[in-house]
Amino acid sequence: MGRLLIVSNRLPVTVVRKKGKSNFQPSVGGLATGLASVSKRYSTLWVGWSGIEMNSEEKILEARMRSEGMYPVNLSKSEVNGYYHGFCNKTIWPLFHNFPQYAIYNEKWWDAYKKVNEKFQAVVTEMAESDDIIWIHDYHLMLLPNLLREEVSEAKIGFFLHIPFPPFEMFRLLPWRRDLLEGLLGADLIGFHIYDYVQNFLQCIHRLLGYEHELGRLIVEDRIVKVDAFPMGIDYDKFESITSSPEVEEEVKRIRKRLGGRRIILSVDRLDYTKGIPLRLEAFDLFLDKYPEYVGKVTFVLKLVPSRTRVEHYVQLKKYVDELVGKINGKYGDIEWVPVQYIYRFLPLEKLIALYRAADIALITPLRDGMNLVAKEFIASKIDGKGALILSETTGAAFELVEAIIVNPNDKERVAEALKIALEMPEDEQINRNRTMQERLKRYNVEKWVEDFIQELDKIKEVQHEFSTKYLMRDANNLLKDYRDSSKRLLLLDYDGTLVPHADDPRKAEPDEELVGILTELSSDRRNTVVIVSGRDRKTLEGWFKNLNVDLVAEHGAAVRRGGEWRLVEGVDDWKESIRQVLELYVDRTPGSFIEEKEFSIVWHYRKANPELGRRRAAELESVLMSLIAGTDLNILKGDKVIEVRKAGVDKGRAALEWLSDDWEFVLAAGNDVTDEDLFSVLPENSYSIKIGFGPSRAKYYLRSVHELRSVLKKLQRL
Repeated sequence: MGRLLIVSNRLPVTVVRKKGKSNFQPSVGGLATGLASVSKRYSTLWVGWSGIEMNSEEKILEARMRSEGMYPVNLSKSEVNGYYHGFCNKTIWPLFHNFPQYAIYNEKWWDAYKKVNEKFQAVVTEMAESDDIIWIHDYHLMLLPNLLREEVSEAKIGFFLHIPFPPFEMFRLLPWRRDLLEGLLGADLIGFHIYDYVQNFLQCIHRLLGYEHELGRLIVEDRIVKVDAFPMGIDYDKFESITSSPEVEEEVKRIRKRLGGRRIILSVDRLDYTKGIPLRLEAFDLFLDKYPEYVGKVTFVLKLVPSRTRVEHYVQLKKYVDELVGKINGKYGDIEWVPVQYIYRFLPLEKLIALYRAADIALITPLRDGMNLVAKEFIASKIDGKGALILSETTGAAFELVEAIIVNPNDKERVAEALKIALEMPEDEQINRNRTMQERLKRYNVEKWVEDFIQELDKIKEVQHEFSTKYLMRDANNLLKDYRDSSKRLLLLDYDGTLVPHADDPRKAEPDEELVGILTELSSDRRNTVVIVSGRDRKTLEGWFKNLNVDLVAEHGAAVRRGGEWRLVEGVDDWKESIRQVLELYVDRTPGSFIEEKEFSIVWHYRKANPELGRRRAAELESVLMSLIAGTDLNILKGDKVIEVRKAGVDKGRAALEWLSDDWEFVLAAGNDVTDEDLFSVLPENSYSIKIGFGPSRAKYYLRSVHELRSVLKKLQRL
């Protein structure tokens, strides 16, 4: 197994300067803590910022860090201000947490963000080896996957977002939205905490870039990219071990004694507007007001970690929280009892776990949170099973910890009521709920999270490798040799999306001068039979190719022209009128869609419609049509942004048999969508079948574009 390269904004250590000397100490961030145990299982290297601008005199310190598997990315103060304090914290953070009113769109910050991502790329590229796994973390580095893809194209690249991914209506506000999506799509595997974020991302990809997915798999150029949910766990065994230590036991006793044996409600959070701290305090105020019997009998321990202390929003938030704490304590407290015990500082892990142990209730109610590991840590620390968790429904953790008391953090009445329910919950119910959650957290711990992500990354790379072997350009010499050595050749060529790019209006996709030249050359060779196998109607095909020596298949096989004479496979009848009425309804309901009526079929096009709406209406229309044609000899054909209704038994494969019944020394067939799969399925074993575009197909080979197919055909015409 190759090495694991973890790439994140910060290294697991922070460089500190004291009395003119520099050294480093362990970081306290969630990612560094969460992945600490992973280093034991993998040969792990870490790339990130050291926390300070390192000068030339600190080369010895950098060498020491590298010797311990840490590769610092050196950032200047201005880069940190623009990239981290600016774009990351004042643009992405508020927008992704559904606080658009706080988002600032600053072009200079965006430039800094791009520059820093490029700096990370340079460090990773310098150290990366071909069999390494590169795992990029979080919103600071969303451009990095694609930057690395351009440099180390064969690498296994994974990306994980630790914050929520916003819905489309929120994400579209970002001026650089397409850049970020394209940056992320450089990864082979993109992970989120929960399926809701996966859905949001896939919708944005569809609406902004036009990519459709199949069970979370996207076809991006010539790669398959997987998008999936991997809920991050905690180091459960570590928490369980520390929780039962004598030092923690002593600290628990001290806490309970200090608080006079009262019931303890605990909140642990970073001071951030996304955490809903004021609402939580207001809900506690309401609880004491509604249930006065608990006045003097409960203590709310509010433990907050300072955050972004120089940012105005946070300064104002701190001031408001201080005022609320003072108001509640002044309103209800007395000499013997302080309702809110306010801790505004960092606490060592042992003291934090002691707080978890001592608490009767954990009140975890952020307005928006990617996962929230505090809720999981609280449950893991409850070795006796006693205690209740009140959890916001807008955290990722709520999708796993379903046995908790789930609340809407904006509903203060419900939160106050939940506090009463939790305080009065029988012990056996507390234990039953907590043991169920503990078993789940123990099974899906942080190591399992890492293992699942890396296994899925390995799987998607295997799938990519299987497909890459089908790339025709790897085998083009064999094709050219077989063509040159044969004297009787058949070329079966689809038109739209194969010989010409798709056009929003099908009427504007007539053959250009280059294509006419290619077909003229190929069809004038007496050894070649060229057949255009199209979904177009025969009148259009005849008008376009009347001066060429080519055979034609119209409307996916409903009509065939061989040797200059048309033969109809299907007759015309009156079935189209009822179908047209349904299609007209969907044209009215889907702006940008339109109907194309052919001689033997009728088609609903939605290429020009909003992608998300078009896809949804197509699914609805297919369901309606299935009911309408049940028991008839009609069938539905789904193509690339089209739905076509025609008589059953008509397809390109059946039409091609008209020519395939002869003996050919060389057969080449090319197509781009599901309508061409019927053609590929009837070809002789030794044929060259080519799908235009990367994706599942019966075809033996694929090419990336119309341009690449034309390039191959040009080579053939010169032989």
